[in-house]
Amino acid sequence: MSSLLRFQGRIGQRTLLLTTAAVPLTGWTVHAAALHKQLAATRKDPLTGLLRRDAYTARARRLLARHGDGTAVVMVDQDHFKAVNDNFGHPAGDAVLAATAARLTAWAGPRACVGRLGGDEFAVVLELPAARREQRLAQLMRMLHTPVALDDGRTVDVAASVGAATPHTTGVRDLSALQRAADAALYDGKHSGRAVVATAAHVTVPSVNGRRTGRSGTSLWGRAA
Repeated sequence: MSSLLRFQGRIGQRTLLLTTAAVPLTGWTVHAAALHKQLAATRKDPLTGLLRRDAYTARARRLLARHGDGTAVVMVDQDHFKAVNDNFGHPAGDAVLAATAARLTAWAGPRACVGRLGGDEFAVVLELPAARREQRLAQLMRMLHTPVALDDGRTVDVAASVGAATPHTTGVRDLSALQRAADAALYDGKHSGRAVVATAAHVTVPSVNGRRTGRSGTSLWGRAA
């Protein structure tokens, strides 16, 4: 009987030790999960779930370094977005932005880098072989011109302008230069319903913080508004 009691006592002590050790481990796990969520919140835009500018830039540069000439930088700008907010309300505008983000993510695929740079401006960096570039960009334009259904049953007609730049078509591999070229190409095709692929000439278009001079959000003083 005494041997049985001693054995049960040892089992009880071991269980207590394991339980005691698990408490700080569990606490750390919860703390680590909270830190992970906080970090993700600083990296991602809360409305669209896309990467914010800094996180997008870091990942985009890694993709460019890894894939080189096979990489494309695609800039996307909503057309007539202010009219959506004015005519349908800001919740509708938010729904359009969220829908645009979902469409860009679906189009680009899981290995791409998709970011919301601010307002209704988005950027994508992905592998895009030259042989499929025209077809894929046309597919993107169709997706971005598909009406957005709101929760209240209304439908919003949407449109977007798209510019793309690749190291092969521009002769540069720097992310800022490619974004500048893609942005300039975007404005060459603004409201045309077609995506424009940048050339080397688009790289030299004057810019403010990587955005074409004269577009909304830029000024003659060289600072973003």
